Order: sequence, then C-alpha cells, then structure tokens
Amino acid sequence: MKADFWVGTEREDAAMAVMPIGCQPPLRARKLNFLATSSAEEMIRRCRRTAMLLPELAEALALQRADQKGRLFDITDYPDDEKELITHALGEGEVAGVAALSNGITARMQETVMAGVWRIRFTDGDGRLVADYVEVASIPAVVRQVCSALPSTISHGPAPAGAMNVMPVLTEIRDRIGRYRDGEPAHVIAFSLFPMSPEDMTFLQETLGAGPVQLTSRGYGTCRAVATGARNVWSVQFYNAMDTIILDTLEICDIPSVAIAAEEDFRDSEARMREIEEAYFR
Repeated sequence: MKADFWVGTEREDAAMAVMPIGCQPPLRARKLNFLATSSAEEMIRRCRRTAMLLPELAEALALQRADQKGRLFDITDYPDDEKELITHALGEGEVAGVAALSNGITARMQETVMAGVWRIRFTDGDGRLVADYVEVASIPAVVRQVCSALPSTISHGPAPAGAMNVMPVLTEIRDRIGRYRDGEPAHVIAFSLFPMSPEDMTFLQETLGAGPVQLTSRGYGTCRAVATGARNVWSVQFYNAMDTIILDTLEICDIPSVAIAAEEDFRDSEARMREIEEAYFR
C-alpha cells in the first residue's frame, strides 16, 4: 500500500501550494541579483526605512536564540515601494506555510534567504491585507499560538471493520501526547514500517482531524508538515522529485524540526544580513 496519511494529499495540497516547484532559477538568486541593478539603486536611495530596518534585523539575529521568543518588526504601514525593496533584499528561502486563526484571519509565512527571518502577511476572509510583519524567530509565533489551542487528548470509538493496526497506533499516540513536554525530541511513527489498511488510515484521519497549520520545506527534497487536530501531533511527509511520497510519518512534537531555524542559522543569517546592508544600503 502506498504510504499516505492524508487521503488525496497530492490533490488537496496543490490548492494550498505556497511554494510551487518550478523550473526557473532559484528565487534567492533572482531576488538578490536585483539589488545590483540600476533600478534598485534608485529605489534604495528613496527607501530609507528599509535601509534602517536591515541593521535592526541583524541586531535581532545576533541576540536571538532558538528556544527564545522571537521579535516582530511591523511593516504594515510601509509604502509599497519600501515593501517591494524589503522583498527583494530578503528574498525567499526554503520554508513557507499557512496558518488559519480562529477569527477567520489567515497568516501566510515565508522564510527569507536568511534562515530565521520570516515574512508574515495576515489577510481577512476577503483576502485583504490586515497586517504585514518581518519576524526573527525559529518559527513564526502564530504557528505556536494556533497550535497551542488544540486539544491535548484524543477520543474514538471501536475499530472499524477491516482495521489492522490502527488501535495500537492510537494507543501509542495518546500515550506520547500525554507524556510529551515542549522541547523534547520528536517521537516518530513511520507508516512504512508496518501495514496499515485503508480502513486504518481513514479511521486515524477521522480520529485526529485536520489542524490549522501547513508548513512546506523545499531543501534537498520536499517535506510537508501538517498539523492534525490534536496538539503536538503532525503529519510529516517527504516527497521525491516526482512529488511522490517516499516517507510518511506522524511526529509527536511541538513543531517539526524540518521547519525550524537552528541556533547556528541565526549567526549565519546575521553575517549575511550585514553583508547585504554593507554592499547595497550604505
């Protein structure tokens, strides 16, 4: 049986794609190369708020630790040309995501080429921008916020006809949820290691439900991490170049590590931010 925790994942994910695969040059190269053009020189001369923002971001990166709360920089009221320049200066990195808030607001997150620096745009139900931030953090605060509201227990009825291993899996999940503490290593359940019938998977999906966050990482391969409806339970799937699932897992953790900036990322990103500021904004 093909591993796939979420039935129809490939079709459904396409509708939520936040970083589609393409054949163009990497975004980071195209974004940063713009700064060396004559068009960018004129934009940089008139966009002084962006020039002031970059050293502030570098300072925040110098102080940031992976286990600490991040720092937000509100650019909601910046003029459009300032926002465009910020987009060019920061570029787009490997991790993106979507988080649905209970009040109908949607947060769309994009890590920049500097790991640990995020652009987060909040839109209402009609797609209107209501807030725009740059955040220095291991993961945007909104991800932890919406996930913390999820229930920390699961309940279900008897196993359905045709079930094979779903009940032991649910027992393992319930036990791990109860014992998990933030910051502990993830506990991984790999569906490729034991047989799960379609009835098993359907019952597992119905029991856990769908959560409010989807994160996509496109590094050496594609990984999609989707929060379930239970706190600290994530569907984490790895794809090959043909967008076929090669590893299907559940992770019991606060946030899957594939999407989190590490301690050394902040130091590297600080150096890179200062290089960009020095080269183009002074």
